[in-house]
Amino acid sequence: MWSAYARELEPRLRFAKLNTEEQQALAARFGIRSIPTLIVFRGGGEVARQPGLLQGPQLRQWLQPYLA
Repeated sequence: MWSAYARELEPRLRFAKLNTEEQQALAARFGIRSIPTLIVFRGGGEVARQPGLLQGPQLRQWLQPYLA
């Protein structure tokens, strides 16, 4: 589901996955405490964060404000 949605939104939005076990320092830098955690960055800064899993329509609704 996520990969199809990611392809649909390119290049307006890019999804990236972080392996928090392999990249513990980076996970700490971004304050990731629960998995999954979705973070939206714009202009190099964080503009939104959503801990926990979002499916289909919920994910689309949550991301909508950041697609403009």
